[in-house]
Amino acid sequence: MTTTNRRAVLAGLGAATAAPFILPRRALAATEKLNVGILTLTSHAPAMIAAAKGYFKEQGFDVTFVTFQSAQALAVGIASRGVDFGMTAISGGLVSLNQKGAIKIIGGALQEHPGIEGQKILASKKAYDAGLKTPADIKGHSYGVTTPGSSFNYMGDMIAKKSGFASSDIRFVPLQKVPAIIASLKSGQIDAWSIVPNIADALSKGGSVVEIGKVSDYIPDYQVTTVFTSAENADNKPEVVKRYLAALSKGIADYNDALVYKKADAAEVDAITKIIHKYVYASMPYAKAAPRIQHGAMLVNPGAAITLASVKAQLEWLQGTNMAPKDVTMEQLVKTGYVKEL
Repeated sequence: MTTTNRRAVLAGLGAATAAPFILPRRALAATEKLNVGILTLTSHAPAMIAAAKGYFKEQGFDVTFVTFQSAQALAVGIASRGVDFGMTAISGGLVSLNQKGAIKIIGGALQEHPGIEGQKILASKKAYDAGLKTPADIKGHSYGVTTPGSSFNYMGDMIAKKSGFASSDIRFVPLQKVPAIIASLKSGQIDAWSIVPNIADALSKGGSVVEIGKVSDYIPDYQVTTVFTSAENADNKPEVVKRYLAALSKGIADYNDALVYKKADAAEVDAITKIIHKYVYASMPYAKAAPRIQHGAMLVNPGAAITLASVKAQLEWLQGTNMAPKDVTMEQLVKTGYVKEL
């Protein structure tokens, strides 16, 4: 899809406010309990907003959030049936669980789009001062990841590929949790990392980290995160999935309008930010946390639309690096028909 066509589709989706998922308001009080997995990142805000504004209740759901520290852990939560829905990055663990019939992708979420701020590539100040000035300089250096086969691992590999060197020339350091990666980067224990803009910008302002590039220059149209659920829900409970996506899509629209498109008024931006602050930078005073939440928000695809070409590229990378089963197909991994395809 060309950039012009992609922008037109996104504009149409945004204007429609996820029209395909607008279902009739349910007359009864919420009776169906759902556990929804989240990471305490701004990119997970749509679900937080949908809960706070009553969009889940409108669809007959009583939602409880379950917090995780990595994409892989969230995928395991879905597979164990402790969590009903989640929204996070594709990983080797997720694909392996799909092979076992446990989970399926049903939509897209965070994505790199031309003209909209995206993930940034960072270097520790220590490494930067020693010569790590550009992404191409990552060769021979350490790079932080949560787990092997994570989105961080994928980004590092793609940076190496486009820069003309082997991914084996990067020393990937698995640190399990995002806070651990942040601490290691700031202290110079690892040399490089890539992360969403609001976190990247806050780290850069602190002086111990330097921005050296943008992920979109290395992975155009990267479908960073996806919406997923159990295979049981995806295959056998379509009405539950449609109702969930209807509520989530309203949260996505509010998030994009307030923090990405900048179309909401000041009062609405403040209200949205306060909802997010209950989960993100919650230990900080609101006055300090608000600018971090509001600045550098990445676009979440309206209506949870998905870019299948990017999902396919990630699946092939995982399989090619032996970090996911080779017999998993796109038809197995993604349950199509629930959302628009970009």
